[in-house]
Order: sequence, then C-alpha cells, then structure tokens
Amino acid sequence: MSTPTGDNDSLYELQIEVEAEITLAESSHPEEAADLPITDWLFDPTDVEREEIGLRGLLDAVEALEGDSRPDEPRTGNA
Repeated sequence: MSTPTGDNDSLYELQIEVEAEITLAESSHPEEAADLPITDWLFDPTDVEREEIGLRGLLDAVEALEGDSRPDEPRTGNA
C-alpha cells in the first residue's frame, strides 16, 4: 500500500475504507451460511460474494488512480 501525499489523501482514505470492507466481507464466511437453511440466513451468501467482487474492482481502480497521479514512478503498459 502506498503512503498518502498531497492530492492522494482522499484516494488513500478511500483505499483504507475499501480494504476494511473487503476484510469484513471475507470474515462473514458466506460459504458457511449457504449450508444453513435459508430461514436461518442473516444475509444472502451470493450477495456477499458480489459485494466482495465489486469492492475488489473498486480497490483496483483506486490503485490505478494512485499510480496515474505519481509522476515520479515509471509507467508500465501501452499508455
């Protein structure tokens, strides 16, 4: 994880929040809930998996934006 500098403070804070949400989603163990009767579910395990996928996509986007805003680091790829 990178350290915040200037304009990247809000991206850094967003990254911290998203990582915390991913940790929370992982700790809910949706695969275990799927084994219970549906009437005992506190949440839909499929929704948790979808949310985690979305959060990982958001985290990737934040990291890409952080990389674009660091002119001192060499860029990779075709951009």
